[in-house]
Amino acid sequence: MLFSKIIFGALLCVVVITAIPYGTVEPWWKAVFICAVLGIFIIRIIENPICLNLTSPVLPLLALTLFAFLQTKISADPFQTQFFALQLLALSVFLALLYRYAATENRIRILVFVVIGIAITTAIFGILRQTTQHDTGFLLPLLKPNQGFAQFINKNHFAYLMEMAFGLGIGLIFFERPRHRLIYLALLLPVSVGLALSSSRGGILAMLAQVVVAALLLMKGSAPRIAFAAVLLAGVFLVAAVSDLTLNAAAANEGASRYDIWRATLKLFAAHPLFGIGLGAYWIGITAHHDASGVLVPQEAHNDYLELLASGGLIGFSIGVWFLMSVIRAIQKNLWSNTGFVRAARLGAFLGIAGVAVHSLLDFGLHLMSNAVVFLTLIMMVTAQIDSEKVVDLNRGQQ
Repeated sequence: MLFSKIIFGALLCVVVITAIPYGTVEPWWKAVFICAVLGIFIIRIIENPICLNLTSPVLPLLALTLFAFLQTKISADPFQTQFFALQLLALSVFLALLYRYAATENRIRILVFVVIGIAITTAIFGILRQTTQHDTGFLLPLLKPNQGFAQFINKNHFAYLMEMAFGLGIGLIFFERPRHRLIYLALLLPVSVGLALSSSRGGILAMLAQVVVAALLLMKGSAPRIAFAAVLLAGVFLVAAVSDLTLNAAAANEGASRYDIWRATLKLFAAHPLFGIGLGAYWIGITAHHDASGVLVPQEAHNDYLELLASGGLIGFSIGVWFLMSVIRAIQKNLWSNTGFVRAARLGAFLGIAGVAVHSLLDFGLHLMSNAVVFLTLIMMVTAQIDSEKVVDLNRGQQ
């Protein structure tokens, strides 16, 4: 049990620390993340040298990792593809360790409040920075006025974290004990305000989608719950309407429209349909196909699904579909399988995942390690078989 507590504590530290330095966007900090996760895995081997039994969502991640390593032979940027493969390997190990060491009711509770706590702290930092920063550097040296939000260089990356925490909060509000509802509403206030101030169009759209999905989940609920969902939906639409005044102005300053980027991405896929240009190599492959007017050549596709198609080809995209289907099957089996806090956490995690799925049609927030770590944490919450008394071994997970 001592090793179990140490490993779970280390995993919590990973979730917290990856959010601090710009959301772990710089290569050196990504390398620290990889080393940290692999170091935790070594501790796991000391505890029990028997290899981890792998649940369904982990298997396609490992398959995509192997594919990325094979792609280094044909990639437009072999180094970036190899580095991408190492990051994906670390994320796969992180998810497998979560299934092994976090699948109890008490540890799920801790994870939920750690994620919400990170989001609240980030949102408050963003609000303070938005209202008081005048010079470059605001605790972190690379933060410039009127650029990004909170510690994130890109406001849309900040929105990913907010919508995942927002989904968890909505799950707790609707499906946890009614006496705690006002507390959870208070916790969501800075998250919602931060997301609105960031003026992320994708984030607002994702929040709207989350509220709609929550309302659908509540269709068979009590009348007060449905009424509360209607009020919340109206409030989110109001926030979206107010934010739209600044969103249209921001869109006019972009170097190229998403339509131009997506069209170029499809051309890139057509040129490399089977194996893709290389995972992590999109930024260099797109230069041969991006002919739209604009100051900058895009570094990302602003659509994670299209970028996977162009970077991984049909093989990589098929592995992505495998991952998606394995998560969906596990959700269908486990979403309503518990009661109390665990059910609320599952439904909240599902809403967070839904928000990310929608936002990823427009942006690339999962490229940041911090967002990817929280996203996989939500996947574990909603797909794992949760034991209220002891840690669940992976051979009892999803097959």
